[in-house]
Amino acid sequence: MTQIRRSSIRKRLHQALRLMFSRLPRPLRFGVYRRMADCDPAPSERLELKVAETQEELDACFRILHDAYVGSGFMKPDPSGLRVTIYHALPTTTTLCAKYDGVVVGTISMVREGVFGFPLQSVFDLEGVRAKGGKIAEISALAVAPAFRKTGGAILFPLMKFMHQYCTEYFDTRHLVIAVNPDKIELYEALLFFTRLREQTVANYDFANGAPAVGATLDLQDADRLFERGYRGRPAHKNLHTYFFRHRLPNIKLPERRYHTTNDPVMTPALLDHFFNQVVPVFPQLSDRQKALLWSVYRQVEFRHVLPMLTGGEDVGRALRQYPRYSIRCPGFIDLPSAHDGPALGHVTLDVIEVSAQGFQAECKLPLPLQIDGHVEIQLGHSETSHLTARAVRRRDTDEGVFYGFRIDEPDRNWRSFVSALEMGQTARDLAA
Repeated sequence: MTQIRRSSIRKRLHQALRLMFSRLPRPLRFGVYRRMADCDPAPSERLELKVAETQEELDACFRILHDAYVGSGFMKPDPSGLRVTIYHALPTTTTLCAKYDGVVVGTISMVREGVFGFPLQSVFDLEGVRAKGGKIAEISALAVAPAFRKTGGAILFPLMKFMHQYCTEYFDTRHLVIAVNPDKIELYEALLFFTRLREQTVANYDFANGAPAVGATLDLQDADRLFERGYRGRPAHKNLHTYFFRHRLPNIKLPERRYHTTNDPVMTPALLDHFFNQVVPVFPQLSDRQKALLWSVYRQVEFRHVLPMLTGGEDVGRALRQYPRYSIRCPGFIDLPSAHDGPALGHVTLDVIEVSAQGFQAECKLPLPLQIDGHVEIQLGHSETSHLTARAVRRRDTDEGVFYGFRIDEPDRNWRSFVSALEMGQTARDLAA
């Protein structure tokens, strides 16, 4: 009885302290949160951070995530012991893992917009974020193994740093969005400078078993300035600005890329079959439209036997157009003569975002004449460049910028190899060869 009374007293004291803390002015609360931050700028060499790509790594990530979500009430226990969603099947999702002594102890996923959109867009309005331009990634599926949850951020902060570095340098991302429990939102606001989406709380978030959720966003173009101001003068182990924006962790193993791709697909036919058919029946539960969208991503013959068949009960409409597995952003330029015997336009910068054997699509900041041949140079990778004769044949104006479709006269060998690799490669490792 004495032990029960002590436990009850401690619980009431804890609740009273939380209530007192919640009544402090917001700047004071956020200052306390920032003083609590503890990031090790030189973690142990036993810690490794990498993209989860093997069946063993992905299984461990999904298992840690399942246990964390069940423990928090965000999902009901699954017989598989794994939390696997349809977003994990897409090449636009990257799952990171933290390994300690070779064992996965933490995970986080970045979901960039793909054929199924974002998990949180079903309940949160992203129009304000989209209006600013740039790619969006939802940060999701964050979990740390129980044995490492009370280590003062020894796993959490390296994972968050890896996520930030990957999104800014590898994932072509400007905006991060999250949906978190209302009890946790102030941590993200205070430590990481997220701002709430429409200042609303959703009472029942379907993607988290009906748990309440708050949506928030961070513009990575503003983040350096915000972090510098918020952590100015802090010592190294308390300074998340230096940690995220100035410091390099040798523990982070960024993927090796031959070409300027901006995502790292890992799902082979065998992995898709294992996780989404055999272990957790995700594919059979999809609607016909969702199945058609999945087929539009994985069009190679090797994937056909693992993808779910359509029942014919829905009009899938435009879902069957092709969606490339690899996103790219290749810098280049075009030299164009004048359209009316005037001075040449000179170098006009291009950002190539889609390619085919006979053409490409590129963003361009300057107006281009149509149907005028020019010399195009495109940097396909760090050591591979393509030289082409091409012409802009159409223009498309969007909220995110102006895009031109180009037709190529005669692709060179580097271009043909590049397009072939994108069409035939199943995973990012195939492109690195």
